[in-house]
Amino acid sequence: MSTTQTYAPRASGLPDPDYHAEFYADVPAKRFFAWVIDVILITIATSVLTMLGFLIPLLFLPFLFAVVSFLYRWMTIAGRSATPGMRFMAIELRDRDGQSLDGGTAFLHTAGYAFSVLTVPLQLISVVMMLMTARRQGLTDTVLGTAAVNRRVR
Repeated sequence: MSTTQTYAPRASGLPDPDYHAEFYADVPAKRFFAWVIDVILITIATSVLTMLGFLIPLLFLPFLFAVVSFLYRWMTIAGRSATPGMRFMAIELRDRDGQSLDGGTAFLHTAGYAFSVLTVPLQLISVVMMLMTARRQGLTDTVLGTAAVNRRVR
């Protein structure tokens, strides 16, 4: 194998962190700030729904918040491979082939995130993985073969 083949960019797939580290630079911090933005937006949406329901949804507020959060994440990731918080932070999710996530993969990614949030040890493992792995992948990312990458400048 020649050195030109070793350093040549791949036609498909996730960028190699050894040769294209810029795709993964600062991704854990960006994911955290994107998460904060998304939680604020989900809280606003949940509050609006609560007011529209004449405060009756307060009786099941945690469930309503969880449903709004799941639908928000699933629909925005399926639509543009990133939540609004991720778009603001200039990151996006890509599948193992380097493509945007489709609806099914977005659903699985959101379900994995929701499950890990409900299971604190899994969430802690996921955070440690984001800080330690070369592609900055969390637990759900590793299972699905997805990764959050910095968006290309267009």
